Amino acid sequence: MELEILDIEGNSTNRKVLFDEKFFSKKSYDHSIYLEVKRYLSAKRQGTHKSKERGEVSGSRRKLHRQKGTGGSRKGDIKNPLFRGGGRVFGPTPRKYFMKINKLTKNLARKNIIEYKLKTKKVKIIEDFQLKKPKTKLILNILKSLQLMNEKSLMIVEKADKNLHLSARNLKNFQLLNAEELNSYSLLNSSYVILSEKSVKKIERILNIS
Repeated sequence: MELEILDIEGNSTNRKVLFDEKFFSKKSYDHSIYLEVKRYLSAKRQGTHKSKERGEVSGSRRKLHRQKGTGGSRKGDIKNPLFRGGGRVFGPTPRKYFMKINKLTKNLARKNIIEYKLKTKKVKIIEDFQLKKPKTKLILNILKSLQLMNEKSLMIVEKADKNLHLSARNLKNFQLLNAEELNSYSLLNSSYVILSEKSVKKIERILNIS
């Protein structure tokens, strides 16, 4: 599949990018996408949740009253989970939510999502550009020229650019990633994907296509 390369004003450059045939498969890999998105979201969880159990709350361990003969229920100490201020039963404890999936599954998921975006014409290619200083207005103009002002967009560039990052970080419904940061969740969570010209070849190398 070939896509036309546009300049930052949305005009044709009379050049095209050819996507390798390996991007396209005869079947979908929905389960691979599910596993990769689940892994990505799990890795973002801090896992620092903690509640105090019976042995960790303050209070005396003395039995409140004798077992029998009071006419009331049997009670232990003041740290009983049934009492206000007592310990919590089976509360959350710190843990890691890390999931491991193999590299082939991860690449298969990203490739399959890009294939879907290409087939539904949700991918736009722009020529490479650089900023001498942060300028949010330029990013807004690019989105406006591509008619994506009201769309949730993901822009992928070849490598990290500090000025570009600073220009894009406060924009609503817009995310900027370099090719190394490409992930299935961001691809799925965007309506349109904007690829810089050089990022295409780098993505193909990362996904072991070229």
